[in-house]
Amino acid sequence: MKSKSKILIIAGSDSSGGAGIQADIKTVTALGSYAMTAITAITSQNTTGVKSIVPIPPKEIINQIIFSSSDICPDAIKIGMLHSSKVIEVVIQSLDKIKIKKIVLDPVMVAKGGTKLINDKAVNLLKNKLIKRVTLITPNIPEAEILTKTKIKSNKDMIFAASKLIDYGAKNVLIKGGHLKSKIVQDVFVSKSEIKIFKNHRFKTKNTHGTGCTLSSAITTFLSCGKPIKKSCELGIKYVNSGIKTNPNYGKGHGPINHLNTIIVDKKFR
Repeated sequence: MKSKSKILIIAGSDSSGGAGIQADIKTVTALGSYAMTAITAITSQNTTGVKSIVPIPPKEIINQIIFSSSDICPDAIKIGMLHSSKVIEVVIQSLDKIKIKKIVLDPVMVAKGGTKLINDKAVNLLKNKLIKRVTLITPNIPEAEILTKTKIKSNKDMIFAASKLIDYGAKNVLIKGGHLKSKIVQDVFVSKSEIKIFKNHRFKTKNTHGTGCTLSSAITTFLSCGKPIKKSCELGIKYVNSGIKTNPNYGKGHGPINHLNTIIVDKKFR
């Protein structure tokens, strides 16, 4: 099987394999594309929580991005955990140099327990400079609240927050609705010309670790293969829902989803 496209992932590592770079690589590979990486931080974590975070020096992050891309030119870029304003600055410098048009930003700002992962200076830099350079930004509700300084309690609030991000310079916004307590999960897509609400039934499970990383990587993969942005969001959401539904139930806490739900192994390899 030949890979459909090449994706550069700029994100942090998750030692438990459920989120971060590990989830990104699995997602891109399971959807038939080729994954490259620039690691921004190394974490020690499992399904019960994070033990430690070791940041990668900004110079080494820019080296990973530029050196890899100069040899294997990516068709699209997925950006995840950017833990400081210096890291955001070098990523912006890198994007200006390699000039890739299809970029998806998952603004990882809040841990599952509600802890804010980046400071106000980094948030402002991301909001004022980085989102203007990307094709799509995919915040969850707490992240959208931080970026727009609004409270979100309904899909109308989600649309309002997404519209504010468009005003800040975002081209397309997908706000993930999983944090609202309802039987139907509503993910809101907003561009300058349209609004689309994706509605799906909520699965009763604690195994949802890495869904945000996985979704943004899936969208990036579909986008890199030539799918329109709204269709890429729809297909990415379907992939994640299948992964949640067929989760392997690993670990004592919030376990990973099943990234291999698209894979059918040929008989000769069985």
